Amino acid sequence: MSEQKSSGEIEHIDFDDNRLVAALSGEHDAHLSILEDALDVRINPRGNRFAVTGAVDARRRAIAALSSLYARLARGEAVGAGEVRAAAKLSEAPVEVHSMSPGIKTPKRLITARTPNQAAYLHALSESDLTFGVGPAGTGKTYLAVAHAVGLLLSGQVERIILSRPALEAGERIGFLPGEMREKLDPYMRPLYDALHDMMHADYVERRIAANEIEIAPIAFMRGRTLARAAVILDEAQNATPAQMKMFLTRLGEGAHMAITGDPTQTDLPSGEVSGLADALSILSGVKGVAEVRFEASDVVRHPLVARIIAAYESRGAQK
Repeated sequence: MSEQKSSGEIEHIDFDDNRLVAALSGEHDAHLSILEDALDVRINPRGNRFAVTGAVDARRRAIAALSSLYARLARGEAVGAGEVRAAAKLSEAPVEVHSMSPGIKTPKRLITARTPNQAAYLHALSESDLTFGVGPAGTGKTYLAVAHAVGLLLSGQVERIILSRPALEAGERIGFLPGEMREKLDPYMRPLYDALHDMMHADYVERRIAANEIEIAPIAFMRGRTLARAAVILDEAQNATPAQMKMFLTRLGEGAHMAITGDPTQTDLPSGEVSGLADALSILSGVKGVAEVRFEASDVVRHPLVARIIAAYESRGAQK
C-alpha cells in the first residue's frame, strides 16, 4: 500500500499489487459492494486507486477496512464475503482493538476476530484464567474458546483440552435416550466435535481423544476431579444449575484456563429454576482473575439474516 489522499468528501487510497487489488475488489466488485452497503459509502476503483465517497467517519472506516483486507491478502490469507463483512464490523473499533489478538493458527486455518467484541474476547481468553463469553447464538463464543484451547494445546501451554456441556436440552435427559453412553452423548456434544474438526484434521482429533488429550464429556462427569494444566470449556452453561456451576468452577486446577459460554436468555432448565450461568455472573462480577465479555446481535458471524432475526426477537422482548 503506498498512498492515501483526501479531498473534500472524497478520499483516495492506492495499493501496489495489481493481483491483490483484483482479489480485494472481488468478482464483479462484489467485496466493494458489501463494504458500500455496510458503511454507507461509495467506492470507485480505478486501477490501483480506490476513491471513497461519503461522510468523514464512514470514509475512515472504509479506508480502514480496505487496508486490513489488503494486508490480509498480502500475508497470503484468503478474503471472501465473510472476511469483508468482518472487516466492516471491525472498522468500528479503535486502532488498539485490532492489535488485541493477532489470531490463532491451527492446522487447518487461521482464526481471527471478526468483530470488536470477538477481539476483546480473544484478548480476555489469553489474559484471564476464567473467562465468561455471554450472548446470542452465532456470535462465535464457543468457536473462539475452542480455537484458544487448541492453540494452547498445540503450543504446549496445556496438556489437554476438556470440553463439557450440561446433558440437558429441550427437556430431554440422556438416561431416557437409547444406545450406549457415547451414542447418547454425541448429539449433545456434536457442536464441540464440529469446532475441533474445523481446526484440526479428523484423524488427529481422534488420536488426541484416544490418548485422553482431548476429552468431551457432560458436566456431571467433572464431579470430584481437579482439572490441572488443561484448557477447560463449559458450553451452553445456561443449562447448568447453580450447584453444577459451582462444582464445575471449583474444578479449576494449577495451570488451567477455563472458558464458560452460554446465553442466559435461552435456558432449557425447568420453569422457575435459576440458571447457574446467570447466578455465577452475578456472584463473580468484579472478582480478580475473572473476565466477562458480552456479545450482541451485531456480533453474529453466521448468515447476515441471523443478526436481523435476533434483533427482531430482542425488539419484541423489549416491548413486552
